[in-house]
Amino acid sequence: MTDDPLAAALWFDPAAYLAGGRWHPAQDHIPVENPSTGATIARIARCGADEIDAAVTAAGQALGGDWGALSATERGRILTRMGRLVLERAGDLAVLEALDVGKPLKQARADAVALARYLEFYGGAADKVMGETIPYLNGYTAYTLREPHGVTGHIVPWNYPMQIIGRSVGAALAMGNAAVLKPAEEASLTALAFAHIALEAGLPPGALNVVPGLGEEAGAALAAHRGVHHLSFTGSVGVGVQIQAAAARNVVPVTLELGGKSPQLVFDDADLDRALPFLVNAGIQNAGQTCSAASRILVTRARHDELVERMAARYRALQAGPALEDHDLGPLISARQKSVVDGYLALAGDLALAATGRVRNDAPAGGHYGAPNLFADVRPGHRLAQEEIFGPAQVVIPFEDEEEAVAIANGTDFGLVAAVWSESGARQMLLARRLRAGQVFLNNYGAGGGVELPFGGTGRSGHGREKGFEALYSFSALKTVAAWHG
Repeated sequence: MTDDPLAAALWFDPAAYLAGGRWHPAQDHIPVENPSTGATIARIARCGADEIDAAVTAAGQALGGDWGALSATERGRILTRMGRLVLERAGDLAVLEALDVGKPLKQARADAVALARYLEFYGGAADKVMGETIPYLNGYTAYTLREPHGVTGHIVPWNYPMQIIGRSVGAALAMGNAAVLKPAEEASLTALAFAHIALEAGLPPGALNVVPGLGEEAGAALAAHRGVHHLSFTGSVGVGVQIQAAAARNVVPVTLELGGKSPQLVFDDADLDRALPFLVNAGIQNAGQTCSAASRILVTRARHDELVERMAARYRALQAGPALEDHDLGPLISARQKSVVDGYLALAGDLALAATGRVRNDAPAGGHYGAPNLFADVRPGHRLAQEEIFGPAQVVIPFEDEEEAVAIANGTDFGLVAAVWSESGARQMLLARRLRAGQVFLNNYGAGGGVELPFGGTGRSGHGREKGFEALYSFSALKTVAAWHG
């Protein structure tokens, strides 16, 4: 690593926004903070309604120009080239993500590789989304077509910028939409880098537009713009409600991926040697700042103490420190987020703190570090077992039998991801149906990122699906054609 890793990784000027294939200077800027140190390391454009309008206009022009004229095969080739360039720049992208978000370098690099994989997947799938013929009346031929919505708006959060850009923007472009991307003001660097890569790969002007800014300014303007035909949002429940309300005024469809309080259910016959890494890592990855974090561990009463003891041993070995030093955890994204997490921890009261990790003694004082905490024998109705903390804290909840396990697992407002740890195939299949979640994993959690696996939630976790072919269907409109020929 050089003395100045940011200077080595930042090959572009981040203080501009992209509209119509050109980089434009901004009138105002937002400082970029390194969560590991609290220091300002760059500045990004602070765009508002005017810049959003310019980007939406450019996207509409692209649909009627070079981008809209391309075949699905040609779109796929461009996405594939983008994926190749992302892999070539994966090291720089990882450094940018680590410095911007605070996640350990190895996790940031995995996100860069995942971004490339999304682009490869959607590049290969672009010309494989088929319509179908429909048996109908004699004298008719009826069939369906899938067509792009038009201009799609993408409001991306700060916790996984590269991955969410890949699964959202990648799918939209594959279907022929023109995208306007509003990255989170806390973490825009890799979104801007992605835009430079897209242009280098030959993406026509206006097919992708990137407009950084504050959520209440640029984000609100994008959600309310009448020239946007579909919105994709990943973030908090509260903001998701605002996005959906704004879109409803324009009768625009929305894909919402919101919060989670995801459970892993551990039964008497579970293989703990296999389960333990998944149980812990799925809770503390990215310092717990993950919508699909497994923040609730449900375990049969007979194995509660054994499981807690083994998880506690892992927790005591966990260490948080600066992102580029590649510890188990990096810092939280901001002082504000650390305050939120600390507020939840203050609610623990008399809960049994089974174990806590540690923050490196020499971690920079300005960084937003939080040690991971494991709580045992927690009541299902406790706020730490009901609400999304979005920090490195997990609760272990005992249950007596399968019925109680399902009731506890389904007993929150969320329904994003769940896992079952059991050697019984019958139990696995039964609970896969009974658990209220968009994804259920059996004897695993996360399935290696699962670019191909549809992802989304129920309840306050949102609606619509991303990843896999389902994302392509979400980013297209179905048209039915009925031809009479006698």
